[in-house]
Amino acid sequence: MPSFRIHRLKDHLRQNFRLAPHLSGTAHVKPRDYESPEGDREDTQVEASSPYAAFFALREAPRSIEIGDVLECEDGSLRIFKFVGIEEAQWVVPEIKPASFEETQEAGSLA
Repeated sequence: MPSFRIHRLKDHLRQNFRLAPHLSGTAHVKPRDYESPEGDREDTQVEASSPYAAFFALREAPRSIEIGDVLECEDGSLRIFKFVGIEEAQWVVPEIKPASFEETQEAGSLA
């Protein structure tokens, strides 16, 4: 049975998520907006046959899954909980800016 890691949306962002308009397609989520799962704690992982089965398993848990939370499957795929259901998601990784010419020159002169 697949195992899902739970990434919980930070509390101060929940209201903004609720007020945002629904957009169809893959949701782009930022890792900094989520509390990362710590270790193998019981409330950060769930075994279920599908994301919907995980939702129903967590619905009655002490810390239930909420709108805006993300499930990460063992294969790395993400699913986000929205008002309209569970949709695909992907992490938005910030682009690494290449070093400027001046920084490259300074690093070369220090070596």
